[in-house]
Amino acid sequence: MKQDKIFEALASTPRRQILAYLSEQELPAGDIAARFNMSAPAVSRHLSVLVNAGLISSERRGQFVVYKLVPDNLVNTLTQFAFEICPVGGPLKREARRAKKAAG
Repeated sequence: MKQDKIFEALASTPRRQILAYLSEQELPAGDIAARFNMSAPAVSRHLSVLVNAGLISSERRGQFVVYKLVPDNLVNTLTQFAFEICPVGGPLKREARRAKKAAG
């Protein structure tokens, strides 16, 4: 069931942190790995779970695969709201917002 995949995806702290960071900008897997200090295989597994749950999508751009939130997913809408007040997600969301402004 789709709900089971969503709850499985949200049960992991690293995946919730990845969602918080992706809530402000799309990122290639390498940038996510660098930000979260995870190995490439670990990031790949987390991203795969999030994609399979329909929370994020991926797009190949040259040699990079870029990930972003699926904007019309109700869970993402609720999660973005929660990240604003969450003691862990809030700082990551603000950091991502600052990085986005600095980049462009």
